[in-house]
This record gives sequence, structure tokens and C-alpha cells, in this order.
Amino acid sequence: MEPALSAFGINKDAVAEQLTSGLINQTWKITDGSRQFILQRINQHVFQTPSDIHFNIKQISRYLEIKYPEYNLSAPLTSLFGHDLITCKDGCYRVFHFVQGSHTINSVGTAEQAYQAASQFGKFTYLLSGFDTGKLKITIPNFHNLSLRYKQFSDIIKTGNGERIKEAKPQIDSLIKENDIVVKYNAFKSDSTFKLWVIHHDAKISNVLFDDKNNGIGVIDLDTVMPGYFISDVGDMMRTYLSPVNEEENDTGKIEVREDFYKAIVQGYSEYMGQLLTEKEQQQFFYAGKFMIYMQALRFLTDYLGDDVYYGSKYEGQNLRRANNQIVLLNRLIEKEEKLKG
Repeated sequence: MEPALSAFGINKDAVAEQLTSGLINQTWKITDGSRQFILQRINQHVFQTPSDIHFNIKQISRYLEIKYPEYNLSAPLTSLFGHDLITCKDGCYRVFHFVQGSHTINSVGTAEQAYQAASQFGKFTYLLSGFDTGKLKITIPNFHNLSLRYKQFSDIIKTGNGERIKEAKPQIDSLIKENDIVVKYNAFKSDSTFKLWVIHHDAKISNVLFDDKNNGIGVIDLDTVMPGYFISDVGDMMRTYLSPVNEEENDTGKIEVREDFYKAIVQGYSEYMGQLLTEKEQQQFFYAGKFMIYMQALRFLTDYLGDDVYYGSKYEGQNLRRANNQIVLLNRLIEKEEKLKG
């Protein structure tokens, strides 16, 4: 990483502390005397055109600087050579200021944390509601395209690993049974009352900065910022905040939907976006959770049936376990539909 550090005027002897919360990009906290930075290497297998990411960030940065200069967007710094991306032998690097007094968390422990995070993701989209989404580049094509994910699933159950298809029949049947979620998504896309917003598309809790009093102060990791429906961010929060355990859990008995966390997500996101969403959009908060949980179950199971090409696996059946856990979470959510909607 030395050439990257040098390009940004950082001493090559600066102390680098690797941060392990990210699963895609590699991230370090750099301490150079009294100065602190975040150094990140972009995963070019996932983001094949890193320049598109930085194009998008520049576009929204300029907009926010004019319209909302008080909003502190986490944007990359410019190197000594006038570039915000530095290409080295092992990949593309970029540098951010480390926000003093800030911290991130890796899992949601309280409903208040869920509220603060949802408020920040809602605020981000709210502030950019006047931005022309047509100016943004698509950094990951079809990222949250449920129609495509279902087609990939339908194809793989015909052409995939025969033994795994037999083994996963209960999970396959469960996902086919709930394909009305796809039908509703297709109707959603064709209804002009559902708007394309500037959406973060990766609304996990670790992408929110908190201050010393545990108040949310902004969102980070803007690589997946693209035009999208609000159900993407709300659904992502529900998928990752509602249950006290994640998709790697061995004991499905621990998977549950925490009702106070659901309420916190809806209220937090609505703090800003409630005044902009149409009445029909506001009726889709519950569907947002179904949408994202179902899509992730499809993706995990599709990968398992296709011999773990995309996500890979550390042990036999890992992606099947992940898919099954998402199916259990989806069922837990559906069980509480009437109560949560109320």
C-alpha cells in the first residue's frame, strides 16, 4: 500500500490498523502522527469499474455542497496528483478523512441503534430527493432486480447440481410457494407512483457512523449508491436488523423478528422520508422486508445449487444453511404480518 499512501502525502511508516467488518473491500485505519485516515482497496471482482463509483460520489458531493453544505458526506480525498483513485499492482486505493469522535458497530443490539441507522439512511435519500437519478452510473448491474434473481433461481433448478437439487427440495419448494413476492415486485416496477430515488443499497449497520453519544451522524461506503426503490434500503435494514442472529446461525430456533426493531426502522426511516413517500409507497414497508429477505434466500440457494460460484463456501452446505436461515426469517416475518402492519 506504500505507493497509495505516498500519493496522498501520508508517511510510508504510518501505522496501519486493518478493519475487519467489511466483506468486500479491504479497509485500514491509518495513523500518521496526529493525522488519521481511512485507506481502502476496492474489490474489482465486485466493482469492475471503480471510476464509476467515484463519478457517482462526485456528482452527489457537488449537489450536497450546494444544497446542504452542512451535511458531512464521506467522500474520497484528492491525491497530490489530482486523482481520488490510485492504481497499484494489487488494486485501486482511495483515502478518506477519519471522522474524529465517530465509531461504527457491526451488529444491531438495541432498537435505538436501529432507529438511528434508519434515520440516517432516510436522511441520505431525503437530501438527494431533488437530484436527477439519471445522472448516476450503475456500479453493479441488476443488483436488486428480483425478477432476474428469480429467473436465475428457476434456471438453476433445471440445470444445477442434481444431488444438491434433491437435497434442497424443501427450500426450493418454499421459495416457489412465495413467488407472489416476485409478482408484486413486477407490478411495483410498472406503477409510476413508485419513484426511483438515490438509494444506498447496502444499509447494514456498519455503514452508519455514530458519535460518542451513539447518535447517527451519517452514512459511509457509497460504492453501491444507485437509482432504486426505497424498499431496497428499508428491506436491507429489516433483513439485517430484525433478528438477533444472522444467516450463519446453526440454531434456527434463535431466528426471530423483534417487533420493537421493526417499529424503530419504520419510524426512523419515516422521520425524513415519510413526508416524501406516496401513500402507496408508505403501504409497502412490510413488503420491503419480504422483498429483501426473499431475494437473499434466492441468491444463497441459487449459488448453492450452482456449486458455490458467487459467494463461495468455507464448508460443505454453507450456502444451503444461509438460504434456509433466510427462509426461516421470512416465515417468522410473515407470521407477524397482521400485527406489524397494525
